[in-house]
Amino acid sequence: MAQFFAIHPENPQERLVKQTAEIVRQGGVIVYPTDSCYALGCQMGNKEAMECILAIRQIDLKHHLTLMCADLSELGTYAKVDNSQFRQLKAATPGAYTFILPATKEVPNRTLHPKRKTIGLRVPDNRIALALLAELGEPMLSCTLMLPGDTEPQTDPYEIRDRLEHAVDLVIDGGWCGTEPTTVIDMTNGTELIRQGAGDTGVFGL
Repeated sequence: MAQFFAIHPENPQERLVKQTAEIVRQGGVIVYPTDSCYALGCQMGNKEAMECILAIRQIDLKHHLTLMCADLSELGTYAKVDNSQFRQLKAATPGAYTFILPATKEVPNRTLHPKRKTIGLRVPDNRIALALLAELGEPMLSCTLMLPGDTEPQTDPYEIRDRLEHAVDLVIDGGWCGTEPTTVIDMTNGTELIRQGAGDTGVFGL
């Protein structure tokens, strides 16, 4: 049975953030708010938790999972980024973007796209997510909460709990997040727009 935390979107309660981080460290799968929509998250290196997320979404690793990072320096630890790309990323983060980048050896191999050895990375502009990432001290493996058969991401934490109460360990009610997913930009070979979403592409000249 999933736990349910109501966390304030502007002033996240430290006690609840710490409890959430401990659930993630213990291998739990959580539903949490971001700056684009609600997402599923788990500890980066936990194989069973990752497989749980893949099963909930009914996807495989050809669908990029994302490392949700607390800041740009953390992103640079897990992705290979040149100086020009770093400047672009600095102008766009935090924000509703997912960047496809070549992964460094810091990223567990099992989380990568099987052929390309790439990973999605992002720095969310959401206080709850950032507080959680700061408390964890490492990125969280994540993907949008889009359930099989649905045409839009889930938005109502109470409905999410009803649908996933036996599949996840925690649902966070962090207020309205919207339904528009992130803008996805592939930076592995130039700068290519993969999906137009909530993030403005103007900063990349697209």
